[in-house]
Amino acid sequence: MSIKISSQFDAGAIDIVNATSANAIDLNIRKDSHADITQWFYFRLQGAQAQPCTIRLLNAGQSAYPKGWEDYNAMASYDRINWFRVPTSFDGQVLTIEHIPAMDSVYYAYFEPYSWERHLELLDRAQLSEQVRMVDLGSTVDGRDLNMLIIGEPSPAKKKVWVIARQHPGETMAEWFVEGMLDALLDPAHPFGRQLLKESVFYVVPNMNPDGSVRGNLRTNAAGANLNREWLNPTMERSPEVFLVKQKMHEVGVDMCLDVHGDEGLPYVFIAGSESLPNFTAEQAAAQKAFSDAFMVASPDFQDVHGYGETPYSEETLTMGSPHITHAFGCLSLTLELPFKDNANDPDPQVGWDGARSARLGASVLQPVLQAVRAIK
Repeated sequence: MSIKISSQFDAGAIDIVNATSANAIDLNIRKDSHADITQWFYFRLQGAQAQPCTIRLLNAGQSAYPKGWEDYNAMASYDRINWFRVPTSFDGQVLTIEHIPAMDSVYYAYFEPYSWERHLELLDRAQLSEQVRMVDLGSTVDGRDLNMLIIGEPSPAKKKVWVIARQHPGETMAEWFVEGMLDALLDPAHPFGRQLLKESVFYVVPNMNPDGSVRGNLRTNAAGANLNREWLNPTMERSPEVFLVKQKMHEVGVDMCLDVHGDEGLPYVFIAGSESLPNFTAEQAAAQKAFSDAFMVASPDFQDVHGYGETPYSEETLTMGSPHITHAFGCLSLTLELPFKDNANDPDPQVGWDGARSARLGASVLQPVLQAVRAIK
């Protein structure tokens, strides 16, 4: 049986250079559909069972985040449910995956995918709860539904907590995080979930970038827009996803917001705040630190030593979600970053950082969110 490489499926992305023998498979990471960004890959290999495979991604050194390949191992799966890491090396230009598949069909991906079908199932499962109302905010560039979940009964006394994820579609760990958070929040036996729904209402957009997700993009939507640089002046033509969410935020208000992402290079869980804003107050700084301190207690996977550090204010600052929301609403608004590789503080050689660990982190975030909600005046 000859080998075959394919990627014509949800989020699939690869360019074939040469795939005639298992020990010399040469590929290129495909660019985002309408932008000059290369990083996300997801493809299927057939016909190489029990054969030593050498898969070379030739243009990895020219990718958007070449440091993302340092100390990185690609993910693989036979059933697209159970994913594991496979030996991977990077010489500064070429990323090489070495693996002997146990089955005739195996998938390789940059990170554990979160499919569009699973996204719809997440929405459908959530709306079965009497606590949840599903809202259609509008349509994406490709015509996909942009859905939001309202969790809890709105009232003037309740705080409004927003959680958005996957502005960058290839950061699939962000939606795994939201799945874990929603499952905990809607579990009637979960004490933090129960208390939060007494004191707050959640507005959750599990996938801000449906088109980029299905197209297999890392950072952009179907118009080539990086949504996390569109918050100052979004348009329905270029960035309807941000336009519609921002519109709804101004309609209902925001008391707290988490914007969930993944970081290609840093093998840690951390937050980035809005301290670069010229009008950032001591009270806002204290709220950020209190959230960070509470999160470290709730989950040892979270830490505050490694992160982006101080970044100066620039024209770009208000185009990004978290600082824009802090500026617009005066609230605690944080970017939460999860790793693509592993958590260096507590590594897992088998799976590294994965979907399940992201989901557990999502469940653990309820404790610091509750403390933050109770601190809002």
